[in-house]
Amino acid sequence: MSQSVLVIAEIRGGKLRQVSLEAVHAANQSAGGASVDAVIIGSGIIPVASELAAYVSGKVYAVDHPELASYNAPAYLAAVKGLLDERKPGRVFLGHTAEGKDLAPLVAAHLGAGQISDVIAVSDSADGSVYTRPIYAGKAFEEKAFSGGSGVVTVRPNNLPPAEQAASPAEVVDRDYAPASDLRSIVKDVVRKAGGKVDLSEAKIVISGGRGVKSSDGFKPLEELADVLGAAVGASRGACDAGYCDYALQIGQTGKVVTPEVYIACGISGAIQHLAGMSQSRVIIAINKDPEAPIFKVADYGIVGDLFEVVPLLTEEFRKVLA
Repeated sequence: MSQSVLVIAEIRGGKLRQVSLEAVHAANQSAGGASVDAVIIGSGIIPVASELAAYVSGKVYAVDHPELASYNAPAYLAAVKGLLDERKPGRVFLGHTAEGKDLAPLVAAHLGAGQISDVIAVSDSADGSVYTRPIYAGKAFEEKAFSGGSGVVTVRPNNLPPAEQAASPAEVVDRDYAPASDLRSIVKDVVRKAGGKVDLSEAKIVISGGRGVKSSDGFKPLEELADVLGAAVGASRGACDAGYCDYALQIGQTGKVVTPEVYIACGISGAIQHLAGMSQSRVIIAINKDPEAPIFKVADYGIVGDLFEVVPLLTEEFRKVLA
């Protein structure tokens, strides 16, 4: 590819998101040996920009301004417009996150480019890079490529390996940001709900509860196991609809899509809508009293039993092993 390649990195809680390094890996695969640049946007971000520079072969552009402390789509687009116009990148990569899914189409529209979303693999062909993405709730996969011109790609978390460190750190270049005068909204403050210790979309291990947990207190054994394993806690829609937990934990066709290394389903029957959100997990472990539960058909390992007996036993054994 003769044109430059750019990654729009993402910060969460003052830290560089893992999916941004996975996006750098995808960009390296598409660059055909050419250097890859990155841009990072926010307030007080120079330390994070320096961290990102260790993985980037080109330059890291830092757009640092108090107005960019919280994500705001028009403001973030204004922050990268000048760089997009100067560099005219052939490919732009972002994470397939809430922020990435919002910003990517704005970038594509500004460049007059096509977009391929939710990419889980990148391969080479005679005509350039080919991007694989799941369709029909993960029942099938399609391969797509850009016919020409610029293209914007979002990368699903936890499917590609993170980029390896570059031979030498990239140069960090400060970019000026002129606050846009035509912004229709300004984010003054962000109030976050109390969530788990581990980001659900990027967790290596996810422990989910379904209707079988029976109540909000039924999630406590799952949370204890998650603390021991350093895992995130999720839920089926049935558990959310029953009021056992917040919808922020929902995994499935109408919730989050996760692809952890290990997925432990506790008291989840395995409705197709839930499977759409976790069936691509590398190892699936199911715990259910019903031996005929559909979840066992997709599970790599299954335990037929009461989760309130099985999960505490697992927690105790993992404590011993990890000690």
